[in-house]
Amino acid sequence: MSERLKGAESRQDSSRWRLPEPLGVCEAHGSDGTPIILRRHGNPEGPRLVLSHANGLAADAYYPFWSLLCDRFDLVLYDLRNHGWNPVGDLRRHNILTFVRDNSSVVRAIDRYFGVKPKIGVFHSLSAVTAVLQSVAEKGFSALVLFDPATCTNARESQDIQKMSSLMSEKARKRQDRFERCEELTERLLRSRAFERLLPGTADLIARTTLRRVADGGTGYQLRCPREYEAQVFKELYSSAEAADIKHLTCPAKIIGADPTAPFSFLPSVELSDMVALDYDFVPETTHFLQLERPQDCIDLMLGFLEDCKLE
Repeated sequence: MSERLKGAESRQDSSRWRLPEPLGVCEAHGSDGTPIILRRHGNPEGPRLVLSHANGLAADAYYPFWSLLCDRFDLVLYDLRNHGWNPVGDLRRHNILTFVRDNSSVVRAIDRYFGVKPKIGVFHSLSAVTAVLQSVAEKGFSALVLFDPATCTNARESQDIQKMSSLMSEKARKRQDRFERCEELTERLLRSRAFERLLPGTADLIARTTLRRVADGGTGYQLRCPREYEAQVFKELYSSAEAADIKHLTCPAKIIGADPTAPFSFLPSVELSDMVALDYDFVPETTHFLQLERPQDCIDLMLGFLEDCKLE
């Protein structure tokens, strides 16, 4: 084992991020009946935030971020279909258009089970693109906070995202999908430069929340979102980024991006010429996983936006 990995492992504290039990759990259902598990955390008397995640991850993996909001906000978490707490279903229905339709069911189920009140969507990457596509068509949220969404507004960005989506899809298709121990995935994350800025203990949290025990009497662990599912969504990223019309949303929106100068940041969340028209900020010295690297800075930007909009 390399000295770099040993040093990184020594900084990991697997007990640091112990997930609390939800205050409530219920099921939404997609148009095809697919269950989507909703979990409630935080302060039921506070303003309501609805949170989800990036491709291949899980909402619970963002605990270093959303744990800082529990005292102040009523939090509802959900995983996209075939991710996290949800069962694995039909690969043919695993696409961004289906996620958008699922979001409508999620919004209705939140009101039905947890009571009706304004909902502020707090989404990252894939779930941010999904929320943008949903919001252009209907008003499910009173505001959106979008962390590093993949969008493109000009030809150069289109070419960049098309190339990147193909590369990420191919990489996901080759991803190791079985592990004897959860710690094996933790070690792989720690070896990756893309994850080297994560808070201590977060690599272990990601491994615990994105793996499940092998079913049918097998041994070891497997990815909750199978690699071919993750790869299929990355392949769609280009067309979805083009369709995500971030300038014509039906509610106020704040875009918080990664540092555009940092290695392993996503492509710029917005075209530089659009920054005046959009409410855009970035967090210095962060990558695409900014909420897991500098969560308090992300929250400070989010709260400033909510206060300006008189939503908090």
